[in-house]
Amino acid sequence: MIGRLQGLLAEKNPPQVLVDCHGVGYEVQVPMGTFFNLPALGERVTLLTHFVVREDAQILYGFGLPAEREAFRQLIKISGVGPRTALAVLSGMSVDELSQAVSLQEAGRLVKVPGIGKKTAERLLLELKGKLGPDIGVTPHAGTDNQVDILQALLALGYSDKEAAAALKALPADVGVSDGIKQALKALAK
Repeated sequence: MIGRLQGLLAEKNPPQVLVDCHGVGYEVQVPMGTFFNLPALGERVTLLTHFVVREDAQILYGFGLPAEREAFRQLIKISGVGPRTALAVLSGMSVDELSQAVSLQEAGRLVKVPGIGKKTAERLLLELKGKLGPDIGVTPHAGTDNQVDILQALLALGYSDKEAAAALKALPADVGVSDGIKQALKALAK
């Protein structure tokens, strides 16, 4: 419905800003990453938006980057995750950090975000797997697709994030998935 706002920045009260668009002031909730990159009061600002209509409220969420808005939209599709929680996640970590946490299945990084418990973090990792990545401007943390697959296999075998990442660093960059898993398992067995 409302996809973008462009106007003068009238007020800043984290996490809310007021954007004056030709005499109409729009209250917009923004993640802290966007908030810290806003211009000074009275300056021109452009925000990509997502409009949420509830029974008791109509709330506008704003984002400085398309990747932030796309990540927000992916987050609110998850059962039990509302706009407020999605905003908290994007305030606690950048889209790149979120994508890395998802690709490496690091629940510990998400638990550090206020309001995110262990079960919610695990659900987020499961639901977002494969949905955040190059299509919204984020590259996989581990490097090549083979390295990501090797890392996923090690995590599935029960190795911790630290152990799997350390074993992955010792592998040659061009190693195949099968050989990489074998070499990593040998290194971890020592």
